[in-house]
Amino acid sequence: MTSSPISARIADGVASVPAAQWDACAGTNPFLSHAFLTALEQSGSVGGSSGWQPLPILIDGSDGAPAAIAPAYAKSHSQGEYVFDHGWAEAWQRAGGAYYPKLQVAAPFTPAPGPRLLLRDGRLASALIAAIEAVTDQNALSSAHATFIAPDQLPLFEAAGWLTRAGTQFHWHNDGYAAFDDFLAALSSRKRKAIRHERAKAVEGLTIRHVTGAGVGEGVWDAFWIFYQDTGTRKWGRPYLMRAFFSLLGQAMPDRVLLILAERDGRPIAGALNLIGDDTLYGRYWGCTQDVPFLHFELCYYQAIEAAIARGLKTVEAGAQGEHKLARGYVPVTTWSAHYIPDRNFRRAVADFLVRERAGVASEQDYLGELTPFKRG
Repeated sequence: MTSSPISARIADGVASVPAAQWDACAGTNPFLSHAFLTALEQSGSVGGSSGWQPLPILIDGSDGAPAAIAPAYAKSHSQGEYVFDHGWAEAWQRAGGAYYPKLQVAAPFTPAPGPRLLLRDGRLASALIAAIEAVTDQNALSSAHATFIAPDQLPLFEAAGWLTRAGTQFHWHNDGYAAFDDFLAALSSRKRKAIRHERAKAVEGLTIRHVTGAGVGEGVWDAFWIFYQDTGTRKWGRPYLMRAFFSLLGQAMPDRVLLILAERDGRPIAGALNLIGDDTLYGRYWGCTQDVPFLHFELCYYQAIEAAIARGLKTVEAGAQGEHKLARGYVPVTTWSAHYIPDRNFRRAVADFLVRERAGVASEQDYLGELTPFKRG
C-alpha cells in the first residue's frame, strides 16, 4: 500500500486561519503566535505596499486542520530581516537576474530565533520544506530564506540541501541568580564598578516603571509610539510598524507585553518594549525624547536582566548585533538562517561566500568570548 500524496496550500494571510488551529502548530513562541502575526496584518505593518506580502504555506492533517505551517512572506526588498543579503541581490541583478520578489520564512521585523517550521505533526517537516521549495520554483522566485531558525530545526534544512548561514547575537543567561547583585558578583571588580556607575547616572532624577497586562493602556502606547518613531526614523529612515500594531498587540496579548518606562516628573521620557516568552525575555524596541547618558543601557539591558531574574526566565535576548552588550554581561551566541537558491551558478557563488563568512564569524566569536566581563578561573 502506498501512502497518499501530501498537498500544501497557501492561505490568504495568517488572519484567515483560525487562531486555535494556527497556535496548535506554532506553540508558545510569542512572535509566531496568531495574535502577533495577525496584529501585523490588521495594522497594515505587513501587506499592502509594505513589501511583506503574507503567504503562509499550510499542510492539512487528516482532521482537516493545519498540521504544518511555514510563516512565509513574498518580499520585494530586504528590509526588516536583520540577515543582510543586499550584496547577493546586487550581484544577482548585475548578472541580469531579478532577485525580488523572494520568499521569506520569518517573523517579520523580529531577529529572535524560533521555529520556522510550525509543526503539529513533526513527520511533515520535510514535506513542508519541499512545499516552500515548490512555491519558490513554481513562481520563478530567485530564492527562499528561513531566518533566525531555532537551532534544533537547522538540521532539517541542512538535510534538504539548503545553504546555512551563521550570525552573531548577544544574549544574557541566568545562572540561577536570585537578584541583580548576584549577577554582579559573577563579574570582575572593574566591570561591577562600571555597571553600578552607569546605573546610578542613568536614573538620576528619574523613576523607572515596569508596565504589563492591564496597565498597558492607550496613553502608554501613545508615549511609546513617540519613542519608537524617533528611533525608527534614525535607524531605518521610517518606522516599520504602524501605530495600530501596538494597540492590537496590547489588546491581544497584554500579559506577554512588558514596557519599561523612564519618567521625569511623572512624564515618560524613554521606554523599552519587551515580549515575555516561556523562558526568555525578548527586547525589541526602545526610544527616548531626552538624551540621558546610559539610559539606553539601563532600560534595555539592566532592567531587562532584573525583570528576567524576577520572573525566573533563563535568557534575555536584546535584539540584533551590538557589541556594546558584551561589557554588560551579554555573551556572543550563534544564530542561523537557511537559504534555498534554485539557480546552480548563483547557489555556488553564495555557497563559496558563506564558507568564508562562517570562518570569519567563528573567529570573531572566539575573540569576543575572551572579552566577557565575567571573572576568570
